[in-house]
Amino acid sequence: MRRYYFDHNATTPVSQSVLEVLVAALLEVPGNASSIHQDGQIAKQRLEMARQEVASLLGCEPKELVFTSGGTEADNLAILGSVLANIAPHKHVITTAIEHPAVLNPFRELERSGIPVTYLLPGPDGVIDPGDVRRALRPETALVSVMHANNETGALQPIAEIAAIARQAGALMHSDGVQAAGKIPVDVGALGVDLYSISGHKFYATKGIGALYVKSGTKLRPIQFGGKHERERRPGTENVPSAVAMGKAASIAYATLPIEPLRLEALRDRLETGILARVPDAGVNSRNVARTPNTTNVYFDGLEGEALVISLDLKGFAVSSGSACSSGAVEPSHVLLAMGLKPERARASLRFSLGHSNNEEQVDALIEAVVGSVAQLRKLSPTYTSV
Repeated sequence: MRRYYFDHNATTPVSQSVLEVLVAALLEVPGNASSIHQDGQIAKQRLEMARQEVASLLGCEPKELVFTSGGTEADNLAILGSVLANIAPHKHVITTAIEHPAVLNPFRELERSGIPVTYLLPGPDGVIDPGDVRRALRPETALVSVMHANNETGALQPIAEIAAIARQAGALMHSDGVQAAGKIPVDVGALGVDLYSISGHKFYATKGIGALYVKSGTKLRPIQFGGKHERERRPGTENVPSAVAMGKAASIAYATLPIEPLRLEALRDRLETGILARVPDAGVNSRNVARTPNTTNVYFDGLEGEALVISLDLKGFAVSSGSACSSGAVEPSHVLLAMGLKPERARASLRFSLGHSNNEEQVDALIEAVVGSVAQLRKLSPTYTSV
């Protein structure tokens, strides 16, 4: 049975071009980038070339990039490191209820240390109102963190407007850009952010490599301790092969930004139109706002999303429900609940996220599979009644 992958927001397959430079780096660049001998200097050169390629994707200077082990570390370093560097005796921070756990959990850690956190709710469309940020600010607010693109709905947040509000108040602005970089044009200067997190495996590089943009002049304390790597912001021997792979992936993403987002948006719209035309009592969450071009989140009333994920998996399609398992129980998405969806509809929602390998034939096959699976599962559902 052929399999089709529609879960690119979870992770992307490593592209062939990226794999080739990764293998070459593993075989040909054995040195430690901190060593002064020739092998070390070759490794250092390759690391800095990769830093330049990633910087070009974000529109920043290479020296403003810190390589990390991924988006989670980048988020933790941005949030904890910036707040620790703020020596004010009283601090307050702001984030949103729709953030990824890689952001929410560092803020909960700050709460445990006695720092008050304001969690902003989105509107029913999944978008944060900049006015809510302004109203939440306090004289002691040290940091505002709002994701650029939501991992479940694809909804884009008004980062430039929020960053301007934070800057006027003297607060730093961080954005989790893990789901935006490589999918839409990103210019950190135009966004006005001080800190911006990305992850390589979200745009066809390897897992285990990410980066944090730190605007020049931004105070940041390390949250790990060791050597003086990465301008004393992140200790540890640099993962040169994965950085090289991320650099290659970034250069490909940058080159294809004029074309690939439009192709994916057309495929996403084809998928949504096909499903909504043939499946009753279905709808798209965050449909009427700006979204990443590859992402759609569809609810199917009367179903459990997990059952539909399994049914589609058995037919050869990888999709996601966006829910998390906790103590053996499937919990509805915290993002969809924050948007005001009832738990039943949140549990009935699926995320489809497209990528390079998908085409019209695969989308049409997915539509057929969804139509069949939904009809079958609704016949078995004790709660579904067609209107």
